[in-house]
Amino acid sequence: MAFTAAQIPGIAGRVYPPTLSGPLYPDGIPIYDEERLPEIVERHGVRLVAFSYSDLTHVELMNKASKVLALGCDFMLLGPRSTMLRSRKKVVAVTAVKTGAGKSTVSRLLVKLLREKGVKPVVVRHPMPYGVLEKQVVQRFSSLDDLEIHRCSIEEREEIEPHLREGNIVYTGVDYEMVLREAEKEGDVIVWDGGNNDLPFYWPDLHITVVDATRPELITNSYPGEANIYMADVVVLHKVDKVSKEQLDKAVEIVRSLNPRAEVVSTASKIRIEDDASLRGRRVVVVEDSPSVTHGGMSVGAGYIAAVNAGASIVDPRPYAVGTIAKLYREYTHLGPVVPALGYTEEQLRDLGETLRRVEAEMIVSASPADFTKLIDCGKPLVRVWYDAEQVSGTPLSTFLRRL
Repeated sequence: MAFTAAQIPGIAGRVYPPTLSGPLYPDGIPIYDEERLPEIVERHGVRLVAFSYSDLTHVELMNKASKVLALGCDFMLLGPRSTMLRSRKKVVAVTAVKTGAGKSTVSRLLVKLLREKGVKPVVVRHPMPYGVLEKQVVQRFSSLDDLEIHRCSIEEREEIEPHLREGNIVYTGVDYEMVLREAEKEGDVIVWDGGNNDLPFYWPDLHITVVDATRPELITNSYPGEANIYMADVVVLHKVDKVSKEQLDKAVEIVRSLNPRAEVVSTASKIRIEDDASLRGRRVVVVEDSPSVTHGGMSVGAGYIAAVNAGASIVDPRPYAVGTIAKLYREYTHLGPVVPALGYTEEQLRDLGETLRRVEAEMIVSASPADFTKLIDCGKPLVRVWYDAEQVSGTPLSTFLRRL
């Protein structure tokens, strides 16, 4: 009868179009805010509610399930046999326990290793349907110009731009079967670069799950992140250079207790700044990747760490925030003194630009993987922070790829 929307702003109030939903839905399928679920159930006599998004704690998930059961409905979680497609090519899937774990950096490392072996990988990104859905059935990206052609939001750019800078071909889109068939024509291996902590959409021949070693408690506290641990062939403990031996041992113990068959390897998050010498003693405002510091649960990210290490003085942006940026701070109370790079809509882009211009800082330090200066006027010079994954222990990831 309907879809409901949460987490991603600007989705509610739209219609999933008839051209994509098929002949049984001549008017398409309406999309409502999740808060209207009781009204939708009553109006349409809904019997079944299927939960179909990611990045919640187990408690948050069961809170939603309890509300649904109280309305008299059945509540269903969709499993791999209902959602995953088979590919004619080998599939390497990269998933995570929680948003912000670093799976995109691990995905790029795997693509690099495949290319070094003379294999042509094609990256398929988790769908990001923020624009006109009819124009997003299948999207192919091979250059930075394609980001402009497809009118990508900051969030889309954050996931796709780093791949393009490394020469990788990226596919995404709403119809992920059509996306798969097109990607199969172009590559020897499909690398599924997952979104949030969602399950893969394609059956993997090699399933790699990334764990943020600085937050091992999330391993058994996230949906569907914990399922990714059980399904994994390889578990990558990322950011091990940021944790103590006790934290790392705890993470290894939890992983091995849940999935003793998985091989466990470790990677470091290597952070670099374009010009760190220019930051010493300067007043800066820090911009972080938005999903990581909102529903990903992190208070700060790589940008903050890099700015502090470079000797900059961090200006708290929260008193200067306007509009949708100010709303984020009220909604995500764990957020630290950083600005989430929010830019799904024109309104959010305006608010992001205005917030950055208002902050009484000399410079901007941005750890967003996207060059958002293409979309907004920040009013200040900007220094970018880059971060990559580097394996430091365990069986080499190239070994697992060779076994394919």
